[in-house]
Amino acid sequence: METFYVFFVSFVLSLYICNRENHLNMEDKHIQILEKVRQLTVETGLIYLSIDEVSKKLNLPKEDILALAKTEEELVEKALDYERERFKDIFDKHDFEKTNAIDILLIVSKEMSKRFFDITPSVTFNLKKHYPQIYHKHVEKRIEFIFEKIKINLQKGVSQGIYRQDLSIELVARLYISRLIDLHNPDFFPPDQFSFETLFDVMFDNFIRGIANPTGMDYYEQKRKQFSL
Repeated sequence: METFYVFFVSFVLSLYICNRENHLNMEDKHIQILEKVRQLTVETGLIYLSIDEVSKKLNLPKEDILALAKTEEELVEKALDYERERFKDIFDKHDFEKTNAIDILLIVSKEMSKRFFDITPSVTFNLKKHYPQIYHKHVEKRIEFIFEKIKINLQKGVSQGIYRQDLSIELVARLYISRLIDLHNPDFFPPDQFSFETLFDVMFDNFIRGIANPTGMDYYEQKRKQFSL
């Protein structure tokens, strides 16, 4: 029976779907389907669902679901592609050109905590186990994007006089990526004990404290209260 793992849609970020009087185009329909399946997964905790079962539970035509992709693997890959685009949207949404480096990290941290609130280590583990090629391709693209953004932020913070001058930009950026990957390791962080939001907030706080100089730390302590981290 044609099946797909519903856990993949937990990677799909919280979506804003506008109410419109006009007919929805195909892209809008696909977004709505992904959002409904995500909600179903969060509410029921289901891991596996056939397309027939999704169609029945969500009262959606099977043809609409199949229109997203011709195969299970293609559907997962498209969902992850969309997830990366939504992550990039954080940087497109905000103009960081003249923004304080710590403010940038605080804004991105808040967005990530909000958009990835329901991700658990088990989601990543299952994706890696059942779709290894798709998983590694997704991770490589994700890491490359985050790595470049972190390096830019570190350089900005040093030039603004709020990060330590002795930072090794390359090394610290790699350490950040390593920590981010570790958050999804269920052996380190059992999903029934730690939420992504909690893990990321703790990791983020420790990261800032490791790179900021005294001036940066004073600024961070003042600003973090406004962001409710």
